Amino acid sequence: MPFAPTAAPGRLSGGALAIVLWGVGGVLLLVAQGIGRLTPLALDAFTSAELTWLHWAAASVWIAFNTYVEGHRGFHRGFAPRVVVRALALARRPRPWIVALAPLYCMGLVHARRRRLVASWCLLLGIVAIVVLVRHAGQPWRGIVDAGVVAGLAYGFVTQVMHLVRGLSGRPVAVDPELPRGSSLRATMGPSRARAAKVRISS
Repeated sequence: MPFAPTAAPGRLSGGALAIVLWGVGGVLLLVAQGIGRLTPLALDAFTSAELTWLHWAAASVWIAFNTYVEGHRGFHRGFAPRVVVRALALARRPRPWIVALAPLYCMGLVHARRRRLVASWCLLLGIVAIVVLVRHAGQPWRGIVDAGVVAGLAYGFVTQVMHLVRGLSGRPVAVDPELPRGSSLRATMGPSRARAAKVRISS
C-alpha cells in the first residue's frame, strides 16, 4: 500500500535534514564506490582487448538490459523512492540505533518487514557472489559484465538524486516504506489521500 509522509518534508529541521542526508547520502556513496571500482575494469575491456562482433553484440544487449532492469525497474521504480520515504520517516521520529545505521536502514537491510529483509539481504549476497565469480572471468567478458553493471548503477545514482530532491522539496513519490508492523516510525506515515499529489512512476 502506498504511503507518503504526513508532514511536509520540505519543512525538515536541521537535525532531520542531516538524518535524511546521512541515510540517502550513504546509499549514494556506496553506489558511487561501485561505479568507481568497476568503471576502470569495464573500460579496460574496450581499450586493451580486440573485440569481435560477438563481444560488441553481447555488450550492447547486456548494457541495455541492465540499464532497464537494474536502473529503471530496480532503482527508479522501487529502490530509490523507498530509500527516500524511509529516510523521511526516520527523520520525523529518529531512533538512535537506526540513525547510526541509516544507510543500511534506508536500503531495507534493517528495521523492515520480513519479506523486505529477506529480499534485500538475498540481493546483497547475490551481488557479492556475482562480483566474486566475475573476478575469475577473463577479459573482455569480465569488462563487458562490469560495463552493464556500471550502466545500471549510473542510472540508479542519477534517479536516486532525483528522488532525494523530490523528497526534500515536499513531493516524495508515494511508495510503501515496508516498515515492520508496530514500528514507531509508522506514526509519521499515512495513506496518501490526495490523488492529485500522487506520483505514478512511469514504466
